[in-house]
Amino acid sequence: MLLPEVSLIHLAEALIALGGAFLVAGLLTRAGVRIGLPTIPLFMLAGILFGPHTPGLALFDDPADLKLLSALGLVFLLFYLGLEFHLDDLVSGGGRLLTAGGLYLLLNVGGGLAFGFLLGWGGREAFILAGVIGISSSAIVTKVLMDLGRLGNPESKLILGIIVVEDVFLALYLALLQPILGGAEGFAEAAVDFGKAFGLLVVLASVARWGSRWVGRLVDIKDDELLVVTFVGLAVLMAGIAEEFGVSDAIGAFMIGLILGATKSAERIQRLVHPLRDAFAAIFFFAFGLQIAPGDLASVAGPVALAVLLTLVLNSVAGLLAGRIHGFQRGPSANVALTVLSRGEFALVLASMAATAGLDSRLAPFIASYVLILAVAGPLAATRSDDLARLLPERLFPAGRREERDRTLA
Repeated sequence: MLLPEVSLIHLAEALIALGGAFLVAGLLTRAGVRIGLPTIPLFMLAGILFGPHTPGLALFDDPADLKLLSALGLVFLLFYLGLEFHLDDLVSGGGRLLTAGGLYLLLNVGGGLAFGFLLGWGGREAFILAGVIGISSSAIVTKVLMDLGRLGNPESKLILGIIVVEDVFLALYLALLQPILGGAEGFAEAAVDFGKAFGLLVVLASVARWGSRWVGRLVDIKDDELLVVTFVGLAVLMAGIAEEFGVSDAIGAFMIGLILGATKSAERIQRLVHPLRDAFAAIFFFAFGLQIAPGDLASVAGPVALAVLLTLVLNSVAGLLAGRIHGFQRGPSANVALTVLSRGEFALVLASMAATAGLDSRLAPFIASYVLILAVAGPLAATRSDDLARLLPERLFPAGRREERDRTLA
């Protein structure tokens, strides 16, 4: 009878700790939201405060205790993002959208890669930092547009278009990153690993483009309960299959979300998965915070400050150029530049991958500090885009000036 009793004690402790994690994350975030702070850094802060590296109550002594639930949080985050993304959005955007999105990626990802090499932490670490610094937070950007009432603005289509281009790049980036982090020996092995990962992505993208009608029959279920069980099974299963093929479990979940997003049941699935995404994503961000020792944050303060400054400059330049390409005036162009400033969930995904691969221990506190700062500063900067617009010379936006003159004459 001793073993069952011990198991029950461990189960009770685990349930108390998990319930406490949900509760403190919810309460702390509720307080922060009242003063306008985004949820992601607050969930992370809860993990830091109630983690093993901070004096006081520690809900978990080992962050690995939340490994499976944290993985599910990542799966549901990327699955939901896949549901929102449509291949047709990229096709219909035309050459200007691809040019703007490509320019944004070239400046930010390229700048992040150069910054990573300049830090001297290692080649694999530099590739991680390229994605951390180069990719904005879809969740925060979308929420900022909603909170500021800008979803109907013309420039918001460009902002969301840049997010779409980022999502496409994200799939290719993760496929390339996996063999790098896996420690592939030699070009041939890395090429084989990338080939398998890329092949899986091509198959899944083809299914999303041309096979959604057949997949739609699988989720054509009237009962909500059975539909939830079915799409959760598909998301988790595909995440595992992707991991087996050398692709991140996150991108596997993204691709099955992309496929289901093209079916007739997409809106119902999106509505039903929303609470699952929010609950498990909170645990994902909380679990990441558990890994951060507050004392380590000070050790990377200098590199973080430089990275934040670099991101502000590169984002502003890329956003203003994208606005000019689309013929926007100073105000809308400034909105583009500052709205896509936030970094969030994808950076933390990369931090988790880096920790699993045993990379430089400074990456975790660096990414945590970087995300905390930009997840808060990004939305605040977006509200002050008018200040940036007033500082911009009007002659830099000739198309917008002509449009304004034409309206005045009319």
